[in-house]
Amino acid sequence: MSNALVILAAGKGTRMNSDLPKVLHPIAQVPMLIHAMRAGSVLSPERTVIVTGHGSEAVAKAAMAEDEDVQIAVQEDQLGTAHAVAQARNALNGFDGDVVVLYGDTPFLQPDTLERMIEARSGNDLVILGFEAVDPARYGRLVMNGDVLERIVEFKDASDEERSITFCNSGLLACNAQLLFSLIDEVGNDNAAGEYYLTDVVEIARRRGLNVTAVACDEAQTLGVNSRADLAAADAVFQARARAELLDLGVTLMAPETVYLAADTVVGRDTVIEPNVVFGPGVTVESGAMIRAFSHLEGCHVSRGAVVGPYARLRPGAELAENTRVGNFVEIKNAEIAEGAKVNHLSYIGDASVGAATNIGAGTITCNYDGVMKHKTTIGANVFVGSNTMLVAPVTVGDGAMTATGTVVTRDVDPEALAVARAKQENKPGYARKLFDMLKAKKARRDKKA
Repeated sequence: MSNALVILAAGKGTRMNSDLPKVLHPIAQVPMLIHAMRAGSVLSPERTVIVTGHGSEAVAKAAMAEDEDVQIAVQEDQLGTAHAVAQARNALNGFDGDVVVLYGDTPFLQPDTLERMIEARSGNDLVILGFEAVDPARYGRLVMNGDVLERIVEFKDASDEERSITFCNSGLLACNAQLLFSLIDEVGNDNAAGEYYLTDVVEIARRRGLNVTAVACDEAQTLGVNSRADLAAADAVFQARARAELLDLGVTLMAPETVYLAADTVVGRDTVIEPNVVFGPGVTVESGAMIRAFSHLEGCHVSRGAVVGPYARLRPGAELAENTRVGNFVEIKNAEIAEGAKVNHLSYIGDASVGAATNIGAGTITCNYDGVMKHKTTIGANVFVGSNTMLVAPVTVGDGAMTATGTVVTRDVDPEALAVARAKQENKPGYARKLFDMLKAKKARRDKKA
């Protein structure tokens, strides 16, 4: 049986107090919507429909950047969840498989939960996802009779006995596509909000004599995000889970609670990560590396045995080979650092390649931008770049060459050559005292006027 996803992403998220559509707020630096899409991808859906509304263009752009084959359905007026699902009807025209309805602001659904929902569909017409709530509060209650879901009772309508139920409704469901739209056609809006609620399909299905059941998952998977506080809590849940996974994989986190990970961070075992390290998207760290304190990594690859930091920044395109060293207050951007090379302190290496066993001295800058275009610096193997060298790209420094301290390199340096390019020093006896006296007198006159 083929599957399709319908992901509801139309809400404005008023409580977020933001111009950004709610589902585009990031958790672990990835929009919530993308988390939901990735969770649903385990089903290998034949079709994925994103129902947009508020900020439709931005939401559609983000969804299509993740999966160019997604289909977009627009809910012009937000008239409830059943109305939202109904907007996917045209996109699913002719599709007769199962539809799983997800929410773009529920980012923690696990693949095995979705698989169990599909399995449950083999013996049931409609499957609802529920969870055991620690504090049921105002959630809708799932009233079960054995494996049969008899009805969903909203808190305000529940009796005292029904309110004692802790099995609650997540809002997610699985159903045959054509049956689901048939059920939705019977949903009314005779309620205080005047909205069409997706939960009403359970009662309609039961009236038709259809088989309805509920699958349970842990409460954390159903965590929804409706406010900035919820967003912070959701990110904390993700970080705690991701840190625990790294520890289980053999990564040393010296202060786990201070390490922040992106959704796609990959770290090999026996790597040591010191406190206060931030991983942006697109980072892979191989086994046996060390990421020292207060470093920030994004869009980079760190090979085995490399040491990064403390206080280092690796930007997109940074590629560190084995046993490299990138030290304190060093920034690497779109640059390859070959095996055994060292950039130990206070340097910027951008749009460059650095050869094996080369040493980059403190204060070195590859001057890669002319105000319009970027240019590349090529530094060969076994090069010694003296402190405070400016390499004005495009420029090449050959293997085994050397630059003198304070040199501004504007022409290629031949292999094994020494480049020296700095103004001649001139010492003027007594000028320091004269200059200080002049400046002090000037300051005194200014202070007197004040």
